[in-house]
Amino acid sequence: MPQPSSLTKGERTRQTIIDAAHTLIVEQGYAGTSMRQISERAGLALGGIYNHFPNKEAIFVEVIISKHPFHQVLPLLQAAPGDTVEEFVRNAAKRMIAELGRRPDFIKLIFVELVEFEGRDLPRMFQVIFPQVLPLVQRFQSHEGELRPIDPFILFRAFLGLFISYYMTELLLAGIPAALKPENSFDSFVEIFLHGVIAAKDN
Repeated sequence: MPQPSSLTKGERTRQTIIDAAHTLIVEQGYAGTSMRQISERAGLALGGIYNHFPNKEAIFVEVIISKHPFHQVLPLLQAAPGDTVEEFVRNAAKRMIAELGRRPDFIKLIFVELVEFEGRDLPRMFQVIFPQVLPLVQRFQSHEGELRPIDPFILFRAFLGLFISYYMTELLLAGIPAALKPENSFDSFVEIFLHGVIAAKDN
């Protein structure tokens, strides 16, 4: 992402609009955010917003692409230490969950995209993020001798799906008394990802 000093005046204005919209959408949702509110938060005249974006949806597309936490998450996953699959999965999952915890806006933005836009902007977002996905897929491939013959992209999708669900269900269960929640649930998720849920049969 370009540094602020390298941006033109128009690019800096666009970024100010995106930042303002991001803050408002996270605070009050997409439907509750108006173009006028965005212009006020950005410190711009309403007409100035339309010089850069035709409508609110166009702003949101840029918000979800530029603010997507996977810009930070994927390099962290790629750099996760681990000489074995188990070490790598455990360390990568911990890093992802920690980063998601620092980015509570992630879930809100994704739900806006899925519920209000039915996911139609996700293909474009994937095109932007894909170059960062490929090295991580290759990291899974580097452990090929330890893995069942499963397509690396499927492994990556399963990893994301399982550990994002861990993060989300931890949020949902936050108000439940500790006595009702099993200990070491993270370890159980790692075990399920690595070995599944079917008990090994004795030969």
